[in-house]
Amino acid sequence: MAIQVTVIDYKAGNLTSVVKALRHLGAEVSVTDRPEVVAAAERIILPGVGHFAATRRLDETGLTPAIREAIAGRVPFLGICVGMQWLYAGSTEAPNQCGLGHFPERIERFPESEEKVPHVGWNQLDPIRGSRIFAGVEKGEFAYFTHSWRAPITAATAAVTQYIQPFASAVEDKNVFGLQFHPEKSGESGLKILRNFLEFRPC
Repeated sequence: MAIQVTVIDYKAGNLTSVVKALRHLGAEVSVTDRPEVVAAAERIILPGVGHFAATRRLDETGLTPAIREAIAGRVPFLGICVGMQWLYAGSTEAPNQCGLGHFPERIERFPESEEKVPHVGWNQLDPIRGSRIFAGVEKGEFAYFTHSWRAPITAATAAVTQYIQPFASAVEDKNVFGLQFHPEKSGESGLKILRNFLEFRPC
């Protein structure tokens, strides 16, 4: 039986490539913006691109409490790019918009430097030993990034990437995972990571 995945559509994500990658891995995918569907999901993915303020729609449509309830019920959850950033308390990109608050820190912009911002293109991953979502992914494998804001390195960090300064390129906490990069655009490395999420079973 195919693994069931619910992808949330809040009008701020490139859903087509995410859905295509999941189906390539054999998952059965449904795309929804309905809280009642999210509340009943077996596993959830929240993609996102663009401005953090777009996450306001999650509050306006009732998706935020549905996601919070699903996470509390140990449903596996994966946030991608802005979807990962939304797991935090908020972002300096949109100071008046709250995130989910699963992680207490705030997302901040890369500091001024000689490097260009946004951080766009391929960069290396340094997975933390024991990370479940990075099983089989070696240090130095590449992933595709496009972002100007980044998460701090904390106890929840699952992988680190260097650009201007080290930042958390992935996080995980029990059944909650976040990826700053786009696994659906990251070749075989990205497919390994998505497969690990699909095969993850909470204790």
